[in-house]
Amino acid sequence: MIAQHGQGKTAALWRPTGPEELELIRQSGWRSWPPRLPEQPIFYPVLNEDYAIKIARDWNVVHSGVGYVTRFEVESDFLARYPVQQVGGETILELWVPAEELEEFNTHIVGLIELVHEFR
Repeated sequence: MIAQHGQGKTAALWRPTGPEELELIRQSGWRSWPPRLPEQPIFYPVLNEDYAIKIARDWNVVHSGVGYVTRFEVESDFLARYPVQQVGGETILELWVPAEELEEFNTHIVGLIELVHEFR
C-alpha cells in the first residue's frame, strides 16, 4: 500500500517480532529497528499484514511465548533499491535489507513504528 506523506510517497511494511526486539524498538522511541545480531545478516520486513500475523502467531509465540506484529511506513523511492522477494506462495513477500544498511533504512522510516497485533 502506497500513501502520500508530505512531499513524497510511502509504503506500509510489517514486521513480526519477539519481545526482545520489541523492547529495543520501544527504547528507540518507536523510531528505528535495532542492529542485527551477528547471526542475522538480513533484516526482512514483509509486504502484507496477513503474512506478518502468520509468522508472529506460528513462529514467535512458539519460540518466545509471545509474538507481535508491527507496522511502519518507509519512503517508497528508497525502498525501490530492494527487490521484492517471493519466499513461498503468492502473498509470501519480503524485502531483504542487508544488516549493514539497516541504519540508513531507519532514516527513511516516516513516522513511528506501530504495534498492531499481539499473540500469546
